[in-house]
Amino acid sequence: MVRAIIFYVGDIVKSIYDMTFRGLEEYFLKLGEKKYKAVQVFEWIYGKRISSFDEMSNIKKSVIDNLKKDFTIGKLKPVKVERDELVNKYLFNLEDGERIESVLMRHDYGLSICISSQVGCNMGCKFCESGRLKKVRNLKTSEMILQIMAVEEDLHERISHVVIMGIGEPFDNFDNFKDFVEIINHPKALAIGSRHITVSTCGIIPKIKEFMEFPYQVNLAISLHAPSDEIRNKIMPINKVYPLDQLIQVLKEYIKTTNRRVTFEYILLKGVNDSIECANELCDLVRGMNCYINLIPYNETNNIDFKRSKKDTISRFYDIIKKRKINVTIRREFGGNISAACGQLRSEKEDL
Repeated sequence: MVRAIIFYVGDIVKSIYDMTFRGLEEYFLKLGEKKYKAVQVFEWIYGKRISSFDEMSNIKKSVIDNLKKDFTIGKLKPVKVERDELVNKYLFNLEDGERIESVLMRHDYGLSICISSQVGCNMGCKFCESGRLKKVRNLKTSEMILQIMAVEEDLHERISHVVIMGIGEPFDNFDNFKDFVEIINHPKALAIGSRHITVSTCGIIPKIKEFMEFPYQVNLAISLHAPSDEIRNKIMPINKVYPLDQLIQVLKEYIKTTNRRVTFEYILLKGVNDSIECANELCDLVRGMNCYINLIPYNETNNIDFKRSKKDTISRFYDIIKKRKINVTIRREFGGNISAACGQLRSEKEDL
């Protein structure tokens, strides 16, 4: 009898949802089994959404016994759901008692989910509620995937688009992020097209360089939020490590290497980065790049002093960029009524 091959994460047996398809094939080969069993397992856990390995009726008992020894098959269940007309916000308890939030958005093109990648965040962006709790740990691949599956189970509908823009900096959890994309893109798993996946980073340059070699055509969004080092240093500490000239240079290299467009996210903060001068500086910064600018009206919170730019200021900022013939949009607002909008997610251990 072949002994089980134990997969541990610290002192915890690994979740089956942490396994890529290739990893599961290797696992079965090491057990002396045929690698096609990976297909069967993916069909059961992602297709039929089983909650126990014992439900896999076409897999022999000895293989099931090994799976039960080596992996868990636990799911995430929301402990609180807030619902708005176009948005649902989900609060999840993790196995270690930490909490994260995810947001479901209804678009005319389908259902999109914004998932978290970490408990807390070390980037410290001054305007962001999510960063008020410093990073506790990275989310495991499984914890990222199970956010999607839990929301699909709640809705009884399929999610077609994924954005990794919730709590945390995805490129600070790069290895798990890569496995996450590989799994949700697999046709036997969630079959979400890579062009329907968007990852947002505040600008960790070494990881952007690694991302250039990533074999999946995932969309890249950059949390920019300022047109100059002077302003960005004040609101985004990451800029003191990777200043704008270095960031723009690596993004030009990314565009040339991948032939893909970059999105620049720009939250408009009253009296901080919303002036005529800032609009023109922003245009000068990205001139000639294959990009578009996504202007985001700020979502105020009780814990942070920044204020939302006035409507006519936002319109003026937009018009300046448009006249400079740079692609620009104003982000459609979702979830402000339930603190589910951009920059409002958090993972504090609050009373329910």
